[in-house]
Amino acid sequence: MLPEKMLSEPNAAGIQAAARPARHNRKKWITYTKNYELYLMFLLPLAYYIIFHYVPMYGVQIAFKTFLPVKGISGSPWLGFDHFERFFHYYNFWRVIGNTLGISLYTLAVGFFAPIVLALMLHEVKNAAFKRLVQNATYLPHFLSVVVVVGIMITFTSVRGGVINSIIGLFGHDPINFMIEPGYFKTLFVLSNVWEHMGWNAIIYMAALAGISPDLYEAAAMDGASRFKRLLNVSLPGIMPTIIVLLILRAGQLLNVGFEKILLMQNSANMAASDVISTYVYRVGLMESSFSFAAAVGLFNSVCNFIILLLANYLARRVSSSSLW
Repeated sequence: MLPEKMLSEPNAAGIQAAARPARHNRKKWITYTKNYELYLMFLLPLAYYIIFHYVPMYGVQIAFKTFLPVKGISGSPWLGFDHFERFFHYYNFWRVIGNTLGISLYTLAVGFFAPIVLALMLHEVKNAAFKRLVQNATYLPHFLSVVVVVGIMITFTSVRGGVINSIIGLFGHDPINFMIEPGYFKTLFVLSNVWEHMGWNAIIYMAALAGISPDLYEAAAMDGASRFKRLLNVSLPGIMPTIIVLLILRAGQLLNVGFEKILLMQNSANMAASDVISTYVYRVGLMESSFSFAAAVGLFNSVCNFIILLLANYLARRVSSSSLW
């Protein structure tokens, strides 16, 4: 017969193994309760996303129905993909898509890289007072209302007394009514966006630049690298992961342009260049009360953005080590 001590050892080991998960769960619960303030703070943004982003997804189904307010979302009859076919056969379909892509790509080409250049330039400024002055001057436009920004544009480009037309008049040219000329619409929209948001968008790049180790700059300087070469070989590679991630996020919003600003700048004379998906949805959905058709166009826009986001993330992961997932 085996000694009693040897018989009791497996039982003791089993009891310890069973008690181990209980102790682990107790430690996790203690950790959660110690940081309960953080979890309470997390509840507010979580509730925001659930209420305003996930719950409204229930209404997306009206894109496949003939929505009747009397019957509600669930009671409205199904229609299938007829609304999507109607949009694809819309006589100005390619104009709307072309304007949306044209403005978005123009904004991406100019507006995305302008904050990077500004951040790199400010990072090289050694005078702290001048640096703060430039930062404040470039941050302020971000806090202006879109209505105020468009009002400033109308005032500056006015045929009578506008600053730009006054300068044009000094060279002997006739004044130009920029706000009604379709050829100037995209440029006015993009450049005003750059002026309005460039300083604010540069903050994240300046934060990334601040995280680069000074030892890298010192090593580059000891190797004889000039300030410009240090910028190209130290500063720019240091913020490249941030640039790639933000570029992926921006690509996911490629078909989303500033609806409020475009609507304020839009008029019957420049409609050929200013009509985009968001303004078309506004006209059809709210002004003509075609809620199902507007929902279908909006869903098409969101699906295209999602596909572009997946492609941009895939390409970023293939060519670099930085991506969203």
